[in-house]
Amino acid sequence: MKLQRKNGLRATALGALAVTGALVLTACGSDDNAASTGGNDGKTNAASDISCEGAKGKLLASGSSAQKNAMDLWVKNYMAACSGVEINYKSSSSGEGIVAFNQGTVGFAGSDSALKPEEVTESKKICKGGQGINLPMAGGPIAIGYNLSGVEDLNLDAATIAKIFNGKIKNWNDPAIEKLNEDVELPDKAIQAFHRSEDSGTTQNLGKYLGATAKSDWPYEAEKKWPAPGGQAASGSSGVAAQVKQVDGAIGYFELSYATSQSIPTVRIDTGASAPVEATSENASKAIAAAQVKGAGKDLALELDYATKADGAYPIVLVTYEVVCDTGNKPETLDTVKSFLTYTASDAGQKVLTDAGYAPIPAEINAKVRETVAGLK
Repeated sequence: MKLQRKNGLRATALGALAVTGALVLTACGSDDNAASTGGNDGKTNAASDISCEGAKGKLLASGSSAQKNAMDLWVKNYMAACSGVEINYKSSSSGEGIVAFNQGTVGFAGSDSALKPEEVTESKKICKGGQGINLPMAGGPIAIGYNLSGVEDLNLDAATIAKIFNGKIKNWNDPAIEKLNEDVELPDKAIQAFHRSEDSGTTQNLGKYLGATAKSDWPYEAEKKWPAPGGQAASGSSGVAAQVKQVDGAIGYFELSYATSQSIPTVRIDTGASAPVEATSENASKAIAAAQVKGAGKDLALELDYATKADGAYPIVLVTYEVVCDTGNKPETLDTVKSFLTYTASDAGQKVLTDAGYAPIPAEINAKVRETVAGLK
């Protein structure tokens, strides 16, 4: 009989990470943190490295749910430092955020997929004399989370993931899954695969990974709309994670922070490296560190290597962008946008990412982000 593998170390690590995130949230809202801030008088808060100079009023933003947990921390820290300033980020989807940005209803949008050429063209109507650009602000792994009674350790490769999500592998004890998990007793249980219901950059990044590594099993273009037949849909990363958490036999995809916060086990990916790779911030950072800037001018869109086989590099990664006008931002919100994004790109802002289960942007690229933010007009 096969033995079930127990992964106590993983559970401990996830628990520690969740506690760390909770501590960060507690510290952000503490009286000590608020007392150390200098308001929005232009002084820099020594505790959190936030400069509030010029920031005022309410700033509306919306988009990617992938960065929601990071954005919650950023907003909490920033508003504690800058009294009288309100940052209202509506977590919806990358597609909805870009639409809102191009309609001129938000100061910036969050997206885990870079602007398409037609979206850049559309942005020129709002960015007077300029256009929308992509500023990479947070990275991280797209975790493949699952709920399977008695199974606490699971390996999958790209081809098997593709076949699960397009309905070609229907049962958890399928020979393809068993071959990758020889020491695990897999139940004779139907797979229930969940995907995003709305246009999503997370969906698009998963599609880019599968297209790069399992093209014969995933013959779809990498688009924000879910392309494959079958499966069940849920709204937002939080909705997919909630379904996986509730349904025995379920599998879905979402950012690591959602898996961590709900104690959902995640798949190790067999990339062809010396060992299957776990979804962690550190392992995602190894993959993101190889990213190249593909954007022109002030646009800092990145090219990621989804087919990496480097040891310890987790391949299913995304980068969330803040989409702003390079020139032509609204005068009434420009200073607040610059102040807030200066914080998110700062050392302190990037440190929050690791605590929350994300991966910081590589230093060389982040330096360009800071320079670009400083020059926004």
